Amino acid sequence: MSMTISGKLLNCGLGAALVVGMLSLSARPASAQDAITKESAAAIKAAFIADLEVMHGKFVGLAQAFPADKYTWRPMEGVRSVSEVLMLMVSETYGFAPTALGGKAGLSREEMAPLPKVTDKNQIIEQLNKGFAYAKTTLEGIDPATLTAKRRVMGQDRALPDIVAAVGGDMHEHLGQLIAYARTNHVVPPWSK
Repeated sequence: MSMTISGKLLNCGLGAALVVGMLSLSARPASAQDAITKESAAAIKAAFIADLEVMHGKFVGLAQAFPADKYTWRPMEGVRSVSEVLMLMVSETYGFAPTALGGKAGLSREEMAPLPKVTDKNQIIEQLNKGFAYAKTTLEGIDPATLTAKRRVMGQDRALPDIVAAVGGDMHEHLGQLIAYARTNHVVPPWSK
């Protein structure tokens, strides 16, 4: 799915989710901006799920492209390693992404605690696939009617477009981090070959 806004083509993903969300809110009176329609919520949710699918492919592609001996590489002390960034995505797909929209976490805090210590390439790729699959399935099962009002996420009351922007933005930030790690280590992202 893609759409044209002001003559520019947007691929379905976070950009589309934000555009759909902003259009749905801007077409309503200012006093109604605290809630969105069920149809708008469904469209934003679908765009977010599509964006997660794109990120899934990119994270797994990078995980496969990195040599196993680079998984513990970090740019400097105190900064996440390659494996820690990848496992952060695992924890976000089991926790942050689904719970922000009202779903249940796929792993408890106790089960998530050891994730940053996993450094085995095959285990990480397996967990990435499982985590993204969990997020997708959980998000698909959320009734859009439950997403029309603001909800408390990251300590603030937020409307769905803001939630999707915050969660998706955080995940994209870590994708960018991993791309920078790849470039620094002469690993070419598979989609740019």
